Amino acid sequence: MKKRIAIFASGSGSNAQKIIEHFKRSSVAEVVLVLSNNPQAYVLQRADNFEIPSHVFNRHEFYHTDDVIKLLKNLQVDLIVLAGFLWLVPQSLLKAFPNRIINIHPALLPKYGGKGMYGDKVHQAILDNGEEESGITIHFVNEQFDEGEIIHQSKFRIEPGDTLDVVKFKGQQLEHHHFPRVIEHLLSKIKS
Repeated sequence: MKKRIAIFASGSGSNAQKIIEHFKRSSVAEVVLVLSNNPQAYVLQRADNFEIPSHVFNRHEFYHTDDVIKLLKNLQVDLIVLAGFLWLVPQSLLKAFPNRIINIHPALLPKYGGKGMYGDKVHQAILDNGEEESGITIHFVNEQFDEGEIIHQSKFRIEPGDTLDVVKFKGQQLEHHHFPRVIEHLLSKIKS
């Protein structure tokens, strides 16, 4: 039986789309649900384009009810993937899916992580500090922003004259290449 993936995203969803595409013809796994805290997020359109159901929730539903957990349990989700999801995951969801929630961060953690450090803010901080390299980190999610156990890191070199857009592009290339493969590897270790 195929493993079942749920993706949480708050924005555009380019990583979500790469994951959906990767598993579209897979015998290993499938994306069964896309969830968002943003009703305007383009990721919802991407899900619709692939005929994948989506669910939008608000802060109250996420933090003060079990509705999202019940939905994930009813769909028998094996792995939750955060792909540009900006809210801290509540303790109740972490307990319901222990070591089954992963995130991707656009920097080499532990540097440039934490609350408010996402997207262009991360890349700009890296440039402002004159770093010679950056990269991506895929990690398990815990009760703190960007502090869970690291699963995978990949690096790229920052060349003199690289702009914010260039650094962002280099990072996205790594994300799109590695994230689906790391997910597939993790799923191969999960017992049904």
